[in-house]
Amino acid sequence: MIPESFKQDLLNRVDIVDVVSRYVQLKKGGANYLGLCPFHGEKTPSFTVSPSKQFYHCFGCCAHGNAIGFQMEYGGMGYVDAVKELAAAVGMQVPELRPRTPEEVASQERQTDLYSVLEKAMAFYRGELKKSPRAIDYLKRRGLTGEIAARFRIGFAPDDWQGLKGAFPGYEDKALVECGLVIEGEGKRYDRFRDRVMFPILNARGAVIGFGGRVLGDGEPKYLNSPETSLFQKGQEIYGLVQARDAIRATGRVLVVEGYMDVVALAQFEVGYAVATLGTATTPVHVAKLLRLADEIVFCFDGDTAGRKAARRALEVSLPVAPDNKLIKFLFLPEGEDPDTYIRGHGKARFEGLVTSAETLSQFLLSELRSGSNLETGEGRSRFVSAAQPYIQKITAPILRIQLINAVAEIAKISQDDVRELLKVPEAPRFRRPAPARAPAPVVSRTHEWNLLYAVLVDLPMFVHINPALLRERQPEAQALLAIRDVCQSAAEDLSFRALLEGLEGSPSLDLVLNANRYAEELGFNHEEARVEIQWALSRLDVIRREKELESLRLTGLSSRDQLVEYQSRLNEYNLLRGAVRVEVPAH
Repeated sequence: MIPESFKQDLLNRVDIVDVVSRYVQLKKGGANYLGLCPFHGEKTPSFTVSPSKQFYHCFGCCAHGNAIGFQMEYGGMGYVDAVKELAAAVGMQVPELRPRTPEEVASQERQTDLYSVLEKAMAFYRGELKKSPRAIDYLKRRGLTGEIAARFRIGFAPDDWQGLKGAFPGYEDKALVECGLVIEGEGKRYDRFRDRVMFPILNARGAVIGFGGRVLGDGEPKYLNSPETSLFQKGQEIYGLVQARDAIRATGRVLVVEGYMDVVALAQFEVGYAVATLGTATTPVHVAKLLRLADEIVFCFDGDTAGRKAARRALEVSLPVAPDNKLIKFLFLPEGEDPDTYIRGHGKARFEGLVTSAETLSQFLLSELRSGSNLETGEGRSRFVSAAQPYIQKITAPILRIQLINAVAEIAKISQDDVRELLKVPEAPRFRRPAPARAPAPVVSRTHEWNLLYAVLVDLPMFVHINPALLRERQPEAQALLAIRDVCQSAAEDLSFRALLEGLEGSPSLDLVLNANRYAEELGFNHEEARVEIQWALSRLDVIRREKELESLRLTGLSSRDQLVEYQSRLNEYNLLRGAVRVEVPAH
């Protein structure tokens, strides 16, 4: 039997809306989601999914249950298989799949305990907020209503060295230290958070995994976050994502701001698609996670020096994972303003106008490169091209890279061919190394899909570049890439190779993925080398796709003027891309 504690932990991490929406088209309807029931034929939606209750119900055929029940009913699978599939999507290991070590058993049980401790702490902080006129006055002065405070479950940590004793009579429990709520040292224990407004940090399922505390006055640090724990890793979590998910889906956009209060203030003004990183620089995991939910990411920063510096960090980590079919943009507010103050002073419409007109990734990158060089001199333009090279090397999306290469050529006043020669990203540093001598793997392909496959396994957030339109469907490597894309898109948090293998359990592509991973390990690829390989493979696949499109146009005939114009336009794009990547297209 699978332990009940594991089942509950799984249901705490899985979002039933995400599970059902993989198979059923859902639309928001009040507090719930509605769709056509997958279990019986109907033309009028009677199937409802409740995110608050984590339950589905059909008023037509009376089918109902939780995420596990839906997986069993819809997938026609047994209980264990359903649990296994859901667990794989969130990076959990089902206990019965292999014998667990005593340490793993203790860790699993401990994590379940820690969730309950953090939930209890959140309830305590929320109760303390109601008792503190000073904290309530602070929130009112910031313009927050009780409804918004409740939606984000805001609380208050009293100005008491051991205030949590009010919620935990057993204050000596080591779980308080493991959760990051209490600091222990030199024989003393005291609360980490004191005299701060408390913002609970939730995982994808909505369970509390940590806190951010904001000082009421001018003390330092302004924001204090929970430390890294077994439940909480700053580089992977995003504040406000649970509350923003519906608005992100509705608008196709996510706005990344710097502070918790900015997220809450924007929600107060019905800009509900804002989230924040957790007091740390933006990571590739953050960007990949947000690209799964939205077609457009807008990073919003203060216009001061610190804001520009943070934006450059976000730019650098976004370059490798920025796909051709989605937008990444950068918004800088006027000096002295942050999202909170700006929307209060100027209103929602004006703020969203700034969001809409934010600089694209390429515009921001080029403006930063321009600012560091005197483009009136040959030496300055030379420096500009040299400065552009490491950034363009990181770009994996083939069309975005071509556009930037052409823009660099225009600004530097040299030919595009010269710039391509100077910045030929994949040509020289492809990092191709011979694999160690060994018996060949069962499948050692040499297709571009194979190159893309083993490189993506080195750096899984790069899965966002797996574009079905570029892949040749009959290639087994293409099927493996699509399987990886499906698993990674479904993953709520964990993008590890271990979680990927669990998600591919039972897939016909599993053996091929294992072989590709072994091959990549033998080559000794690091992330930078993998990204160059991904860029190389995508460029070639795009050339092949465009050649097929041209051939199709030629076969259908070019009798009309419109057909000739379209053909010439596509031919120009094809020649541009092919010339930039220096690829010989194989005959088909």
